[in-house]
Amino acid sequence: MSRRVAVALVLAAVLAVGTVAAVPTQRTLVVEDAETGETYLTVPVENGTTVALEYTHSVEKTRVYDGYTVRGDRLVMTRMEFESYGWGLPSRANVTRENGTLVYDPPGVYTRLTVAPGSVAGHRLHVGDRTYDLVALTDERSVTLHLTRRSALATATDSLDT
Repeated sequence: MSRRVAVALVLAAVLAVGTVAAVPTQRTLVVEDAETGETYLTVPVENGTTVALEYTHSVEKTRVYDGYTVRGDRLVMTRMEFESYGWGLPSRANVTRENGTLVYDPPGVYTRLTVAPGSVAGHRLHVGDRTYDLVALTDERSVTLHLTRRSALATATDSLDT
């Protein structure tokens, strides 16, 4: 095989690998600073993955859970749990009671969610079976959560950082 053919084959292989690595393949939840856009966390997700925010209500001092389900490029709010009615909680919602907790299926489809994590509330982010401390992760800075598609290469390098 001539040197030209060998160089052409190597170049073709590098281009093929680069193309495959750059093609967006993995749906990812991104948590980024609401002001600067700095990325705090990226987590691969699939359709049907549960993404939830859990925190302590600042006035009532009771647990609140806002559950979303990944559907395409959106987060669909599918469950809210709270233990008492207070400011910002749905006092007129059609709720059911499960083990002392008020539960309902709220309306809402989102492409972006903004959260202001705080030490009093102790915001936690659940993605599938993993839990992240949003207060520690963000140093109490407001964040935006959204879904994106990332290349196989970007997803692989993200896993090297964690």
